[in-house]
Amino acid sequence: MLLRIYPIISSIVTLAAAAFILLLILRMIFSYSDPNPFGVVGRFSFKIKKITERFVYPAARVLANFRIDARYAPLVTIFITIILAYFALGIVWTTLFITGGLAESISSGNVKATIGYLLYTVLSIYILFIFIRFLSSWFVFSRNTFLGFVQRVTDPALIPFQRLIPPIGMFDISAMILLFLLQILQSIVLKFFVFS
Repeated sequence: MLLRIYPIISSIVTLAAAAFILLLILRMIFSYSDPNPFGVVGRFSFKIKKITERFVYPAARVLANFRIDARYAPLVTIFITIILAYFALGIVWTTLFITGGLAESISSGNVKATIGYLLYTVLSIYILFIFIRFLSSWFVFSRNTFLGFVQRVTDPALIPFQRLIPPIGMFDISAMILLFLLQILQSIVLKFFVFS
């Protein structure tokens, strides 16, 4: 029942991401065309730059460290926006699926399905933590932050995989393999506890 509102949320997130991506594309076009700052187009270009600057600046800083033209930073930001929108929609769908399923299984007294949904929830949270850790792998953080907590929670599962497949530069391939295996485990839990 709750999953019926997912298309509405999906449309809102997709439209917001598309509008933001459009602003980033315009910013990139204006940065290459270099319009007259005192003309109408120049003032519009400045407004777009001002709106998007806080989102583009971190990508520009990373590109500058690798001596890549910072004008490509909007492309990196677009890529990150697409990934974040995709995973945000996945989190929303999972939350609606779990909430609706748990409510239905508890109200019908189906203990097996309730256990299945609870296991699915734990696995979903762990997958989210590993994804957060993967995204934050190129940032420095202290152990007293939320990211430090995420690292402590995910270390027991990730360290054995990292011994088998060490990180390549700043990318941790072992995290992607663990995510894949956890998603398989989620489908097994659904098959045996919920849909059987």
